[in-house]
Amino acid sequence: MPSHEMTYLDDVLVFLLAVVVVVPLFRALRSSPVLGYLAAGVIIGPHGLALIGEVESVETLAEFGIVFLLFTIGLELSVQRLKVLRRYVFGLGTLQVLLTGTAVALILVALDLPGPAAVIIGGGLALSSTAFVLQMLVERGELATRYGRVGFSILLLQDLAIVPLLALVPLLQADEATLAGALGSAALKASVAVVVTFLAGRYLLRPLYRQIAAARSPELFVATTLLVLLGSGFLMHLAGVSMALGAFLAGLLLSGTEYRHQVEGDISPFRGLLLGLFFASIGMSIDLALIAAQLPWVLAGLVALMLGKAILISGLCLIFGLPLALALRVGLLLSQGGEFAFVLVTKGMLFGVVDPLDGQIVLAIVALSMVATPLVSHLGGRLSAELIARRPGGAEAGSLTDEVGEMKDHVVIAGFGRVGRTVAQVLAAGNVPYLALDRDPKLVADARKDDFTVHFGDASRVEVLRSAGLAAAKAAVITLDQPAAANRVVAALREQSPGLNIFVRARDLRHAGELHQAGADAVVPETIEASLQLGGVTLQALGARPDEITGIMDDFRQNDYERLRATILKDSEDSD
Repeated sequence: MPSHEMTYLDDVLVFLLAVVVVVPLFRALRSSPVLGYLAAGVIIGPHGLALIGEVESVETLAEFGIVFLLFTIGLELSVQRLKVLRRYVFGLGTLQVLLTGTAVALILVALDLPGPAAVIIGGGLALSSTAFVLQMLVERGELATRYGRVGFSILLLQDLAIVPLLALVPLLQADEATLAGALGSAALKASVAVVVTFLAGRYLLRPLYRQIAAARSPELFVATTLLVLLGSGFLMHLAGVSMALGAFLAGLLLSGTEYRHQVEGDISPFRGLLLGLFFASIGMSIDLALIAAQLPWVLAGLVALMLGKAILISGLCLIFGLPLALALRVGLLLSQGGEFAFVLVTKGMLFGVVDPLDGQIVLAIVALSMVATPLVSHLGGRLSAELIARRPGGAEAGSLTDEVGEMKDHVVIAGFGRVGRTVAQVLAAGNVPYLALDRDPKLVADARKDDFTVHFGDASRVEVLRSAGLAAAKAAVITLDQPAAANRVVAALREQSPGLNIFVRARDLRHAGELHQAGADAVVPETIEASLQLGGVTLQALGARPDEITGIMDDFRQNDYERLRATILKDSEDSD
């Protein structure tokens, strides 16, 4: 085997070894894998241990990571999602990107940076970390909350904004006299390419995938997806535009088909590995000695970026009618730079638009801002809680109105003891929005510190439940431990909201019967369920098969625990 091929294999093995060792450490620290890939690149790169001397040897392959990432973004985009969040996506999100990018660019021009470099860096720093923020929101069960939805909407627009920003980088190589002509020519070529791609996708994609799926060949299906993805990118490349735009359009066209989920699963390993390689290649190009020499500028830029973005985003949220506590929380949540800043600035350096020294400083600022994000986000939660607590009427009274806002299709949980808390965790794990009420102020305060969406209120009063957005709710879960109060609430809810799904915790079978009569859709008697679970665990320990245990449990649950009802109620009457 030729020596240059062995060298290439050596580089691949070094990269894989670094990733396998370093990235799991960052995951264990509950940090973003992006930072893990960057750290791995720094360690093995020419400015670290120099295990890989030539960054160019991996950069070409790494560029495909961005192509696959943009394809995935298009694939996950749906018309329905945009329709629901359109006000925040196209209104708040667009203004945030434009104003933040413009503000940063103007500041950089004032610091004597060339205009094209200022535009690229400004556009990159306007974007926050989708991977990092969504990871935190999902882990904390906050994605379905109002502030989580607002943050997600802004991130969605930022993901869309990277497409034109990437296409702009090569055009900024032109001098000012020819820039307008270059932009016009590129826009015309891109428009033609977009129209051709859409027509081909509309009339060819679905029939093509139907034939491929009928062949029942997983390898052929994957090959077709790669052909569509890379072919669309190549078409855009021929038009003089970024391949990423073609990949994004291909994903967008497939997002509305029945093959979307299979396609997403098939390309996920390619995307993850190539994207990791891309961020590792960025890490390899980071010169730690140079950054250390410029440390004052890096730290000043870090503070300016996070403080400036937090203020601007919070201000825009206020303009869009969001309360101050929520606006501050969103602003601090999105105050960091993101993975697309690495993409944009690195491409700017590659095309000679961004000076390498300036680019190194920006990359360091973005990486440090991502490291600081968990702490800053936690600070946002505490500040939000303090602002709410100072309102007339107390924390919970004010925050309930704020949290309900535009919530719909959520679940109202009445009572937040051990049962209510468990229900909330299950709903959060399924990304189902919920809003809980309890009249124990200490319990509410402790739960809010753990980032549960719970508010003070007497859940046994229907008017309080109504203030929690009951009219727009999809279901109510009643976990009150006072049988009389639970009966009263169920009856009132059924009378006022005939179509509402009402699920109730009952103390025993006798109470379950009362709740059914009051109008509950489903009732779970906790003493019976605990007994059944204990019996199931015992059977499992004695060697019973899982399917046999499931069958026995389902048999006892059938017809409202009918097999148990007669015996249990008779024993209860005898004891009375």
